[in-house]
Amino acid sequence: MPKFDNLWGTGQSTIDGILRATADLIAGKNFVVIGFGHCGRGVALRAKGLGARRVIICEVNPHRALTAALEGFDVLPMIEAAEVGDIFVTATGNISAIRAEHMEKMRSGVTLCNTGHFNVEINIPDLERLSVGKRELRPLVDEYTLKDGRKIYLLAQGRLVNLACAEGHPSEVMDMSFSDQALAVEWIVKNKEPLSKMGSVVLDIPKEIDKTVAQLKCKAMNLKLDVLTPEQEAYLSGWTEGTV
Repeated sequence: MPKFDNLWGTGQSTIDGILRATADLIAGKNFVVIGFGHCGRGVALRAKGLGARRVIICEVNPHRALTAALEGFDVLPMIEAAEVGDIFVTATGNISAIRAEHMEKMRSGVTLCNTGHFNVEINIPDLERLSVGKRELRPLVDEYTLKDGRKIYLLAQGRLVNLACAEGHPSEVMDMSFSDQALAVEWIVKNKEPLSKMGSVVLDIPKEIDKTVAQLKCKAMNLKLDVLTPEQEAYLSGWTEGTV
């Protein structure tokens, strides 16, 4: 269930935060997303849907880069994306996804923001060092003037833009994650004896919990599903039919 809030929740709330903070138009812009996990993919999908001219993905993981390319996004290293981007969103969970070498290549007027982690994904000390002036242009929008006169706009001091500039994820998507968490706690309490003998381990919650939450959400949304016939269930649970 966390996939749902990271993909659709972060995607929507990040765009919401950017628009509330800047009132900028997404359509026609080159929109750069650094990181193509669930969060980055959600942001990229929303930017594409709002008419961004190009949605560019920067990745270090070949599987994610390939996924982005096959979903119709451009894939470039950040050093190249820095030269063409208008809006940059970090979603990596790592430090210095945007740093001095990238800032030095950016066009004047670009917007930087983060939706992945703490205020370390954009290297703010680098930005401060490259700048000769700073002013708060509007709430949670800081304008940095670089030594050559270019302007870079940083949202929410590099903190999570969807929380600082907007209201976070809609309740319609967070209800699934919270339900998962509540049922997982219940499962732990009910199984505390066998679990206590396992020591310090990381466990996946039972798939049945995810299935239960998904079924309840489908019911709440009035989604009607097909049901497997006994023959179909038997086919899926076996391996010999069609192979021998």
